[in-house]
Amino acid sequence: MKIRKNDKVIVLAGKDKGKEGKVLLALHDEDKVVVEGINMAKKHQKSRMQSQKGQVVEKAMPIHVSNVSLIDPKTKKPTRIGYEMKDGKKVRVTKRSGEVV
Repeated sequence: MKIRKNDKVIVLAGKDKGKEGKVLLALHDEDKVVVEGINMAKKHQKSRMQSQKGQVVEKAMPIHVSNVSLIDPKTKKPTRIGYEMKDGKKVRVTKRSGEVV
């Protein structure tokens, strides 16, 4: 999976198509990512103490990695990611502008 935590991505498909956000969590085993403010679901939370009330909390749910694309830091448009060797290290490179991510 080429998308990592703290990457800025854009949603390509689904109810939040066109929205941008930062990756909070990358679930490599499931090929999913959790993006800030994307795919929000309401979770009903039970009260933990007598004095506290129950509440409805909005939570960002995972979205499949194929439905998001990295935003090119130079052109601010969606791009694919490739790998190159620079100074003996393997680095991620955007296909659109060739910028190192």
